[in-house]
Amino acid sequence: MKLFGALVLFMTLSAACGLRCYTCTATDPKSCTDTKSCPVLFNRCFSLKIDGYNMVTKGCQHSITCVAAIACCEGSLCNSAIPTAPCAILLLVSSAVIMLFL
Repeated sequence: MKLFGALVLFMTLSAACGLRCYTCTATDPKSCTDTKSCPVLFNRCFSLKIDGYNMVTKGCQHSITCVAAIACCEGSLCNSAIPTAPCAILLLVSSAVIMLFL
């Protein structure tokens, strides 16, 4: 029963944050530091590198439109190598709570 309660807590904290993605159009992928809360219809973050122009575009996307050239991923801020956000902190706290009650 404790495990079920911990899982509910974990899922609630994860869902409360909603999906957040890095969003930008830039020549340097590392310069994409702006984040955006995605509308409900979007369930993936994406990165699109435009060959020949040395540009990258990042933002929110629906899984249906994730095709060949568009690299999509699940989870908040997954379209960058460094996940930093209040959601990440909440997930860490919920993990700590789970460890305390197991």
